[in-house]
Amino acid sequence: MTDPKSDPAAAFAQLNRLLLGEAAEKLGAAQALPGFPEMIRLLSAGAAADSERWLELHSRYYREQLALWQAFMNPQDGQSPPPPPADRRFRAPEWQEPYYSYLAHSYLLSARWLEELTAAAKLGDHPRRKLDFFTRQMIDSMSPANFPWTNPEAIKLAAATEGESISRGLKNLAADIERGLVSMTDESAFEVGRNLAITPGAVVFENDFMQLVQYAPQTAEVHARPLVMVPPCINKYYILDLQPDNSFVRHAVGCGHTVFMVSWRNMPEEMGHASWDDYLEQGVMRALQVARDISGAEQVNALGFCVGGTLLASALAVLRARGENPVASLTLLTTMLDFSDTGELSVFIDEHYVAAREAEFAQGGLLRGRELARTFASLRANDLIWPYVVNNYLKGRSPEAFDLLYWNSDSTNLPGVMFKYYVRNTYLENRLRIPGALTMCGTPVDLGRVDMPAYLLAAREDHIVPWRTAYASTGLLGGPVRFVLAASGHIAGVINPAARNKRNYWTRDSLAPEADAWLEGASSVPGSWWTHWTAWLETHGGGRIPAPAAPGSAGHPPIEPAPGRYVKDKNA
Repeated sequence: MTDPKSDPAAAFAQLNRLLLGEAAEKLGAAQALPGFPEMIRLLSAGAAADSERWLELHSRYYREQLALWQAFMNPQDGQSPPPPPADRRFRAPEWQEPYYSYLAHSYLLSARWLEELTAAAKLGDHPRRKLDFFTRQMIDSMSPANFPWTNPEAIKLAAATEGESISRGLKNLAADIERGLVSMTDESAFEVGRNLAITPGAVVFENDFMQLVQYAPQTAEVHARPLVMVPPCINKYYILDLQPDNSFVRHAVGCGHTVFMVSWRNMPEEMGHASWDDYLEQGVMRALQVARDISGAEQVNALGFCVGGTLLASALAVLRARGENPVASLTLLTTMLDFSDTGELSVFIDEHYVAAREAEFAQGGLLRGRELARTFASLRANDLIWPYVVNNYLKGRSPEAFDLLYWNSDSTNLPGVMFKYYVRNTYLENRLRIPGALTMCGTPVDLGRVDMPAYLLAAREDHIVPWRTAYASTGLLGGPVRFVLAASGHIAGVINPAARNKRNYWTRDSLAPEADAWLEGASSVPGSWWTHWTAWLETHGGGRIPAPAAPGSAGHPPIEPAPGRYVKDKNA
């Protein structure tokens, strides 16, 4: 490694080569789509449909770039340089120096030109989404703020620290290349079981798919029906039990619910053949049964989050088809059952992608958690990738401690067999919404038979589960449905502690045929939806009983303290 103090220019060049080479390969979005060549193909196809509009855009772009150059090179001609850009990437005073200001303005002009070219392309819906995605990826990645030689803040800091910032940046980059992810938070600040996932409880059951955690009561009496939570299996469960002041689990326990949490296993290689049906039988259904066995209740209340909600609804459809009715109420948080519009994730999933994954996992194998993490980060690259590239590598700083981003990077492996079934039958072919179209656990499933009262929460800015898509579930379930819309996105819309009294949510007593019509008649309520949900769930609690004196039962004795081993496994 070049010594930044003896030769800072060479060290900067080394950093630049790493960013454009090994780092781009190992830290970029992991996707089976061809990126730049695909973007050029789609743009060319769009150009052929309206060549006159494209010539107009090209001509205007060249004129504006020439005018920008003249404004900076010949200000005495009466043209003054434009004011500093409003873009947050270029707000620092270093960007106001003429050369760097020109770079920023030229980049923003090129970005607008690419956006207009994309908008002018006459394409179908799916090619349009792909083109929009690739264009945004290119625009975000090519910002002059992202590269050592064109970021004046990085250059000034390197001079002020006598190359120390470059040295730290190279070390940070080497560490991230080794782990395969861009660091978004100070990982030394957190540890599961120390300051994350610390709500008291015990693991009361485990198998090859999950551990089941039962939390200790915080009230003298509890609701007779326990609450079973099914989190997404593509992440660790502790998004619902971060720290005491933002733990959804702690909130539910504090409201008198005996909470059981499914802690999905971070799958090892030997579990690569596990199927979607296995996750239903050995995960969701087993958790519901164990919670009933321990509590002695005939029915439980159940909650699913994201794909955990899809698994939960599927399991309930199987159980209802078998004539079983173990769940009194259903809560689905940012969950898709109808996959008609899958938002930005749709750019990754088409027949070519799914067929390739089916071939890859024909003999089993794992979908690595870090691949999923990079894919999700790429959807918000200007928030979840490039600011950390600039801060960690170009400036040699450490990211701040943020529990949610620590969780975001703590991903889990999925069995390839389960994953390929999921993406084909939901994202690609959208068959779950069709009664009898899918057979799970040997039983044709019909979501219309899931007829217990349901509480459906969506988030208005959710880019993973678009809220209108989540609303479509109201027409699929067979029981009475309460739909609530939270402010913010996929995670922040859900994790909004009542005590902080932030944001707002929308509610309405009745449903409407379409999502937008529902919103037109909905009322905005300040604060967190948690209190609204708590009041709803209390009506399904089944009365009050003395709190259990200890976790588990004779048939299911405690195995180990919460949070358990599975959630601590970082084999991604």
